Amino acid sequence: MANRDKASDQLKEFKKTQTKPETLTTATGAPIDNKNAILTVGPRGPLLMQDFAYTDEMAHFGRERIPERVVHAKGAGAFGYFEVTHDISRYCKAKIFEHVGKKTPLGVRFSTVGGESGSPDSARDPRGFAVKFYTDEGNWDLVGNNTPIFFIRDPMLFPNFIHTQKRNPVTHLKDPDMFWDFITLRPESTHQVSFLFSNRGTPNGYRHMNGYGSHTFKLVNKDGNPVYCKFHYKTDQGIKNLTGDEAAEMAKCDPDFAIRDLYNAIAEGNYPTYTMYIQVMTYEEAEKHRWNPFDLTKIWPHSEFPLIPVGKLVLNRNPKNYFAEVEQIAFCPGHLVPGIEASPDKMLQGRIFSYSDTHRHRLGTNYFQIPVNCPFNARTYNYQRDGPQCVTDNQNGAPNYFPNSFQGPQDNLKYASHVDHVSGDVKRYNTADDDNFTQVGSFWRNVLSEYDRTHLINNIAGHLKDAQEFLQKRAVHNFSQCDPEYGRRLEEALAKYK
Repeated sequence: MANRDKASDQLKEFKKTQTKPETLTTATGAPIDNKNAILTVGPRGPLLMQDFAYTDEMAHFGRERIPERVVHAKGAGAFGYFEVTHDISRYCKAKIFEHVGKKTPLGVRFSTVGGESGSPDSARDPRGFAVKFYTDEGNWDLVGNNTPIFFIRDPMLFPNFIHTQKRNPVTHLKDPDMFWDFITLRPESTHQVSFLFSNRGTPNGYRHMNGYGSHTFKLVNKDGNPVYCKFHYKTDQGIKNLTGDEAAEMAKCDPDFAIRDLYNAIAEGNYPTYTMYIQVMTYEEAEKHRWNPFDLTKIWPHSEFPLIPVGKLVLNRNPKNYFAEVEQIAFCPGHLVPGIEASPDKMLQGRIFSYSDTHRHRLGTNYFQIPVNCPFNARTYNYQRDGPQCVTDNQNGAPNYFPNSFQGPQDNLKYASHVDHVSGDVKRYNTADDDNFTQVGSFWRNVLSEYDRTHLINNIAGHLKDAQEFLQKRAVHNFSQCDPEYGRRLEEALAKYK
């Protein structure tokens, strides 16, 4: 058994830390005499309700599982730190960036998006890349993916899009008609679909993929001057992807390979690192830009808005317990700190509400008190009290109302957000007819190699062939508008299945 890896030997390693077993107790700390038998009247008699050791165990067992995340259910986590390597204080006053060499602890959760908790790590799916920075001014969550774009640009469509990634409500099976019907009716998804069905849609583990904040954010410096910003993490391990065939084989032989790979790398001291960059766009550039800079289905071209290095993310600790630190870690794009603010990005605005709302459903009103979510580098002072699972001192005797005359915490105008002037007609604006294809054509011609283009065509055709013919034709039409060759080659690949 000398070839066993670190993940396989986790229990063995735990045993080495123990000199002898601790005495087994109930949840209240009372010692238990015999864990192998319930308390009965005689050897064949009925159970006594007074057997608290049994009812304590079973009542907890029946409540072990919290609701699974609706999206990003399958994931892996790690902890480490962020270190500033380049000064960006001219753009941002956030304390996390205040000087070169500053280190800030962080937690990361990587994930697939559409699959259930038991789904394979190699599924064709975007990968979540969510980072919680425990800063001096509270927790900052940068909640993104391994792609710089997304399928839709209006959050009203998000629940319906996710439904198409899940199971048919009648058959309880994944349904290609559902997927391709939505995708082809919303052509803004063409850009992300092209990423997804390239080999980038099946990364070779979490250590070998980039991460992106994806949304446009606003940075504000100490003088109150704002710029718009996008965040990027580039893997220092190098990009590695699986082909479609390799991903299918991995799903059979080791469906948890990405979790295993991350755990073992950290356990062996081979700490994964990522370099953070930002792109910056001024307000004036945003006004004149040929595309909406807040459109999540588009990138900012690097030739116009080059990457600016910021620092390093280092992952050097595995979770001490998966449920406590990975299943319960809760991210939200609205968890911002002074100097980092939201932009008019519609998808960002929609996510700011939905994430915290979901956490209160999954984890409870006081999910911030769970240690992995606690802003431990900044003390919390507010007027929120009580609720299920309140495990702190509940802010002792401090007043629970505002304003008050008894030294309760006070607001401070020095932390006021940057002031923007906004005007316009209040209505539901249709964004479906924005430019949906130009950037996809550039991706096809200028980013993908011929090897990548061949795999992209084969991957799309292999999935699209199972959809109805009218959906196939609609998809070919959309891809043809990106580049005629793109559509022609897809049509030829589909013909081979007929």
